[in-house]
Amino acid sequence: MSNIHHNRFQRFKKIESLLPAAGAAEADCLDVTRLLGMLDEDYGKSDDTARRRALQRDLQQLLKDERIAVVNPRGKPLRYQRSRRLEDDLTDDDLCWKDAIGHIQALATDVARQRQLDRLWQRLLANADGLALDAKRVRVLPDTLRLQSAVIDPRVLTAVIAALAKGCALDVVYENARGDSARARIHPQAVVQRGPIPYLFALKNDEDAPVRLYALHRMRAPTALTQVPARQAEGFDLDQAIAKGIADFGPGKMIELELRVGGYLTDVIENCRLSPDQEEEDEPDDSAFDIRIRARVPSTGQLLRWILGAGDNVEVLAPPDLRQTVAAQAAKMAGLYQDV
Repeated sequence: MSNIHHNRFQRFKKIESLLPAAGAAEADCLDVTRLLGMLDEDYGKSDDTARRRALQRDLQQLLKDERIAVVNPRGKPLRYQRSRRLEDDLTDDDLCWKDAIGHIQALATDVARQRQLDRLWQRLLANADGLALDAKRVRVLPDTLRLQSAVIDPRVLTAVIAALAKGCALDVVYENARGDSARARIHPQAVVQRGPIPYLFALKNDEDAPVRLYALHRMRAPTALTQVPARQAEGFDLDQAIAKGIADFGPGKMIELELRVGGYLTDVIENCRLSPDQEEEDEPDDSAFDIRIRARVPSTGQLLRWILGAGDNVEVLAPPDLRQTVAAQAAKMAGLYQDV
């Protein structure tokens, strides 16, 4: 078999493995754009138009050979799945394994490109694709100190979940940070787990705004009012709420960060980049550090905590206000240990 024919055969097999089984829901079937993203390296490095045409030619051939099928002949974009004829060529075990590996390959391609590997491990642990991997063989460990979750009344968790799922209002007694308690009727919009504490986004009583944040561990005596529909906050979007920085959830203002890095952190930061545009250069031989890093990152409390946690393995060079903040924090910390 010539290299050209061998490569095309391999592409065909890969396309077949990525497509869902015959009979899959239309939403689970793949169009040309999604397939091209998963087959990025299989169609060379020419312009997108040429790569798309090459993939479409392969799909046409697979359709002609009745190896794949279109699930929405009159739709745009066309979506594809494996054909029943192809499924008949496989045993049940082969089919299940092929389908599972195809889904994992598609997910692995997606998460690797976006550097969101946690999604892959979560999917495996949930056995969502028929691969029997459990916590004995897959484990995700935090790279920072993990605080114990706040103590929350199970009745609160149950009521909040029920209210969100049912779309109903919730009566609670809420205790604020000063220790004052009051009963309120709240209208849940969404819940977010930030570190060890889950928070509920909700409207209060008859207010149309703002959407407030309620820490679940401060809730008492909850009642999900299944006959009272929760009022929806106009224009509320969870992603937008997070992006706006409500209660330090947001990404923060973007800054041009410049660091000198050394020790164990050098290998970490070279392999686990701060941002896609990270630039690196070697430090001089007489430097106490190994490399200099420049990256555009959000200025957040998480960034500051990470820098302080790195100790003397990192020095902030820019921006100046962040360098001053780190210096002030370091001086305060040093002052606590003057008697050592």
